Amino acid sequence: MQKNFFIVGTDTDVGKTVVTAGLAMCLQARGLEVGVMKPVASGCRSFGNRLVSEDAVFLMEAVHNQFPPLSSPVRLKEPLAPSVAADIENVTIDTGKIFFAYRELTRNYDSVLVEGVGGLLVPINDDYLVSDLAQDLKLPVIIVGRIGLGTINHTLLTIEAVRARGLEIAGVILNGLDPQKSSVAELTNPRVIEKQANVRMLGVLPRIDLVNVEECMYGNLKDVFEKTINVDALLG
Repeated sequence: MQKNFFIVGTDTDVGKTVVTAGLAMCLQARGLEVGVMKPVASGCRSFGNRLVSEDAVFLMEAVHNQFPPLSSPVRLKEPLAPSVAADIENVTIDTGKIFFAYRELTRNYDSVLVEGVGGLLVPINDDYLVSDLAQDLKLPVIIVGRIGLGTINHTLLTIEAVRARGLEIAGVILNGLDPQKSSVAELTNPRVIEKQANVRMLGVLPRIDLVNVEECMYGNLKDVFEKTINVDALLG
């Protein structure tokens, strides 16, 4: 039974962090000890001489993780692609640090969810992409995309890129549906993507008003996730 996953987005700000937190909560509800990881985080906030990733904190608080350094091993201040942020900040991103953190998390948790930064082809270093990290960790990929117009192209391109690199696709989740104002595109996009790519559509997550990553507010994320996303399909 596969229990570790790599979550990638079709773009930035598509809701990867919220989806990862919701999935972590649901796996925990099934009796698993769930570890979460944001291996590379840019756009971190400064607190004294420390950088803190709000995304990583949101994930850790969702399932009460106990190892912040492992869950957020690489943190950058500039809200840019990691390779660019690292150049500006004159730091070197050590991928060995990421691999060590992942191994340690797998020793302490039944399931580990790794959230990528940006999209699949975002550079972590000049010659090392998010896709390379997913390959090196040997994890199946969950793709998160927007529900609205344009997502067919973005999602199919991401699926094509994932498959070209020999990675397994565990499923696709579309995010941000407003049930009261659903357009024809939003209602039909999941079916079109599933058919065109022959991929498993795990579900569509609606907008949840009380969810706020910066404030660590989860609202009824877990309950909505259980109702709309086929979590059990990920567990075989």
